Amino acid sequence: MATSTPIKVGRRKTAVARVQLMTGTGKVTINRKDAIDFLKSEGHLKDIMQPFAVTGTDGTYDVRVNVNGGGFRGQIDAIKLGIARSLVEINEELKPPLRKGGFMTRDPRMVERKKYGRPKARKRFQFSKR
Repeated sequence: MATSTPIKVGRRKTAVARVQLMTGTGKVTINRKDAIDFLKSEGHLKDIMQPFAVTGTDGTYDVRVNVNGGGFRGQIDAIKLGIARSLVEINEELKPPLRKGGFMTRDPRMVERKKYGRPKARKRFQFSKR
């Protein structure tokens, strides 16, 4: 039986990724699809696997991800954060290299809300003198 970690959440903008790691061979499943089918690019897959590369745990864990909301890039960053948090849950000694690589920080930037009397958050209607 494969041991698994509790589900860890990664967020970026409005994307939410629930990540669970299990001891295995490095298989990645995102929304019940193989990772390469979901991501459509080898570069994006490498991007998601960066926390494993930094900690030297390539191919030791199977990853199961459920991600929704946000855009494509936000989902990728949310998955990365979730994987990093799961790795720290497994082994606390992995936290310094992940922190140094910038994988443990939740990016707080969000879309600014639209204000009343304006077309967008900060844009103003065209000024007419006459």
